[in-house]
Amino acid sequence: MKKILILFSLFFIVIACNDDFLDVNPKDRVSETDVWTDPSLVSAYHNALYNGIPHGFSRHMISKYTDEAFSNGDNVQRNTFDADNIFSYRARQNYLYFWQRGYLYIRKINIFIEEMEDPQITLENVDVLIAEAKFVRAFINFELIRRYGGVPIIEKSYEIGEEINFERSSFDDCVAFINKDLEEAIAVLPKSHATTSADFGRGTQDACKALQSRMLLYAASPLFNTSDDMGKWQLAADAAEELLNAGYSLYPDYRQMFIQPSGSENSGLIFARNFSSTNSHQAPIINMNRRYGGYGGWGATNGPTQNLVDSYPMTNGELPFLDSEGENINPDAAYDPQNPYANRDSRLEATILHNGSVYRGDTMEMWISDDAATYGFDSFRQSGDNPRSNYVLKKFAPDEDVALSFQTPYTMPWVYFRLAEIYLNYAEAKFELGDEETCRQYINMVRARPSVATSPVDNNVSGEALRRVLYNERRVEFAFEGQRFFDMRRWKLDNEEFSTDLRGMEVIKNTSTGEIIYTPFVLGEREPFEDKMYLLPIHTDEILKSSGLLEQTDGW
Repeated sequence: MKKILILFSLFFIVIACNDDFLDVNPKDRVSETDVWTDPSLVSAYHNALYNGIPHGFSRHMISKYTDEAFSNGDNVQRNTFDADNIFSYRARQNYLYFWQRGYLYIRKINIFIEEMEDPQITLENVDVLIAEAKFVRAFINFELIRRYGGVPIIEKSYEIGEEINFERSSFDDCVAFINKDLEEAIAVLPKSHATTSADFGRGTQDACKALQSRMLLYAASPLFNTSDDMGKWQLAADAAEELLNAGYSLYPDYRQMFIQPSGSENSGLIFARNFSSTNSHQAPIINMNRRYGGYGGWGATNGPTQNLVDSYPMTNGELPFLDSEGENINPDAAYDPQNPYANRDSRLEATILHNGSVYRGDTMEMWISDDAATYGFDSFRQSGDNPRSNYVLKKFAPDEDVALSFQTPYTMPWVYFRLAEIYLNYAEAKFELGDEETCRQYINMVRARPSVATSPVDNNVSGEALRRVLYNERRVEFAFEGQRFFDMRRWKLDNEEFSTDLRGMEVIKNTSTGEIIYTPFVLGEREPFEDKMYLLPIHTDEILKSSGLLEQTDGW
């Protein structure tokens, strides 16, 4: 049995001079006994556990590590990350590197559960508090396994100097442990909370089931289901089916869904991280262009790519190009490369600002004159905070009724689970089980919202063509929601998909005629993607501290 000595920081500091001193309650801090017997302190500790679930509104969104956005020189996006530089992807980098953070919060949760299971604790709703803690622990463990594969399962707290087993469990064993936490939580938690309730954002039965749906879809996917076990796809289908008729409905307005403040009514949300005026975020202004005082994603590093723009279908349901490089126009798409944003799926306009977009009464001007002497107000030549791709993230940016500034406390929630994901999870599982009719049905339900209204998938779309439609539907529907990074990996897409050049759109204005010419161009090349990169490495220091007993992720 491989074991290492783990040193944890003390939760409480005790200074001992003599036996009498130990009987005196400290005056300048809270004693351990007081914490676990005071309902207010227990509640504060318990609420803080939810901080262990990373949300996507950090300074650097996970989109920067995919083909959704261009982040010049980023190691993960360029496929140059390794077991040393991966450590820098922590708090401000959306906790892509989650190893330390994950286990820190697992220990906090384990302490909480152990204290709450003490028979001397007489607080109300202890069973609900424990169930919520198990839901959070399940979520954190899922975040670990989708990054690293099988990880050590830690289900109790340890004292300083105590020798513990820190061996990596198999991925399937981790899934079983997470599922056990979720089933135990489901048995206690309420079914759901309305989005208008102060309790929305706490663990519920439906939040647990949504996590099961996502986790079991991952477990069935090629990266983790190497034997293509159809039983795992059936489990994924069954898990999604649990929520199909659970009282939720697709929110009709795709744009408004992401700019409503926390506490708004939304029948499509299952679980989200709420914010308030005293606990807010700055995602809209950070990702806005310089016209509004924003940074384009911090130094223009979150500008949407042409790669992503090309993935939005035409209103007739056809993709504009036959290839992922944007070189071969689809003759069935009715796509005009000199009017590239016309007749497109309306989720494009809801997500991305481009040359000619109208936002807050302003028309975006990304153009540069053909003699390079003049340029539009939103051109990268105007400011280094205007993305070089000539696209700006709009998805989370509010309308005119909310000020765009760093002084505005933005409270739109970060959505973890919504009904559209459950529909597409179900569609994917049913596709893999051979039920293409149901797959098309649920894709078409997502497309049929009034704010999308893209033509349904035709009944003659089948086999690998339907798979491509399904994968692309997730890409478009969940753009900038943190799904793309992990979807590409769990599908185990070809290495070339991760190495495709990142492209932008050159916008040139004829100085004589005023005509705009659109020309896609290469923003950045990427290094070849290697198989080991489907999963993340553990930081080298963690391996060294274990004297090599903690196994590194395969290939690293």
